[in-house]
Order: sequence, then structure tokens, then C-alpha cells
Amino acid sequence: MNKVKHRTLWTVVFSVLSLLWLYPIFLVLFNSFKEKSSISLETFALPSKETFAGAENYVNAFEKTDFGMSFLWSLVITVGAVALMVVCTAMCAWWIVRANNWFAKVMYYLFLISMIVPFQMVMFPLSKLTDMAGLNTPWGLWLVYLGFGPGLPVFIFTGAIKSLPLEIEEAAMIDGAGTLRTFFSVVVPMMKPSLISVTILQAMWVWNDYLLPFVTLDLQEYQTVPIAIQVFKGSYGTVDWGAMMSCLVMTIIPILIFYMICQKYIIAGITAGAVKG
Repeated sequence: MNKVKHRTLWTVVFSVLSLLWLYPIFLVLFNSFKEKSSISLETFALPSKETFAGAENYVNAFEKTDFGMSFLWSLVITVGAVALMVVCTAMCAWWIVRANNWFAKVMYYLFLISMIVPFQMVMFPLSKLTDMAGLNTPWGLWLVYLGFGPGLPVFIFTGAIKSLPLEIEEAAMIDGAGTLRTFFSVVVPMMKPSLISVTILQAMWVWNDYLLPFVTLDLQEYQTVPIAIQVFKGSYGTVDWGAMMSCLVMTIIPILIFYMICQKYIIAGITAGAVKG
């Protein structure tokens, strides 16, 4: 009986916490359908007949930001950067684990150290370097993300690969498989949970990132959605809250759907790195 009460109590506690986490999302959602003048005055109120704006905010969001093009550039950057990071860091982690020499260990710790370096320390040199190297484009930004964000993927992949049986890889090589074929045909399928986990985490970071694209991209030609949203900030601190909330909703939905589809792999992928070291 005590166990049942204990579980019920924890269910109630975590249900309340879940609602608290979800409340800001719902707040943005129903404010996106209110007139902008009423959002500041009645922020926490549901839309009424007097305050309901319908699809007007969404239409304004598309017209003022060229949302379609900004969405496209965000998608190009996210897909390209995440794909490049996942493939390169997985191969790097595999080499670190299987080489297992002093140089591989040094490289591994350098990747870990990179996770604690704040972006503000490298922001201005990185901006100058990307301009000089011609990387101020969406596809150039793929390389910037690859250079700045491999720490966490390498950490997760290294833990996952340590749990994989070496004998399977050796058997594949004995059967004539080369290094690349062994990695993509044998190692990658066994790393599926970790690969999906890293893909989700990195996609959420890149999709929502504002500062790195802002300091590296040529903003006259390319703008991601987080950057385009800033157009709603007018002079003297005025903000078109209705259109901004609409943009936020349209930005949240794709990554939320992606997360919900792949969420079952997150715990399995991260805990795969919690085995023998």
C-alpha cells in the first residue's frame, strides 16, 4: 500500500512539473492568436472575442520576415551541419576507442575540454576567420559547427563504442571488409540509439542557435529564423508581439515533431555511454 501511495505521489509531482514546463509553450501558442495590443495587457489570458486575431499574426509574420526563405536557410544549415557532425564525430570516436594509444587519449581529452570553452571567448576571432576564409555562407557554417560542436558527440559516441564487442568488427575484417565498410556496415548499425540521440541534441542546438549564425553569416543574403524574428523589434523598444509569437510557434513545431518521433532513442543512446570505460 505504501508503494502505491509513493508512486501516486511521485506521479502527481512529476505531472505538475510537466505542466510547468509545458506552460510557456502554451502561453506562446495562444498569444499568437491574440491582437498584439492585448498581449502586453492580458498576457496570461486566453483569446476572447475581443482579442482574437485569427491568422492575421501568422500572415504578418510571413510578410515581414520572408519566413519561407529564413526557414529554408535554417533547414539547410541544420541538416548539413548535423549530418556532418554526426558522421565525422562518430568516426573520430571509433578511432579514439580502437586506437587506444596516448595520442588518441590526448585527442579525447581535448574534445572534452572544448565543451567548457564559452562561445564568447572565441566569438570575435571566429567571426574574423570565417570572413577571411569565405565561410560566411550556410554551407560554410557547416564547417564552423563541426569545429565548434564536436565535444558532446565524441563524448557520447566514445562511451557507446566502448560497449560494442570488438570481435564482430574483427570477424568483418577477416571476411574481407575494409575499414570504411566495417564502420558503416557493422559499427554504425550497432550505434543507432546513440546516433539518433546525438542527432536530436545537435539538431535542437543548431536549429535554435542565434549567436553563431549572427556573427558568421552574411546577413544581407542569409538569415535563419532566430535572426529573422528580430525584425519585430521596432524603435524605442516596441515589439510586434503577435507576429513574433506566431514566428516562434512555426519555429517550435518542426523541431518538436522531430523530437517526438525520435525521443524513445534518447535515453538508450545516452545511457550507452554509461558502461565500462
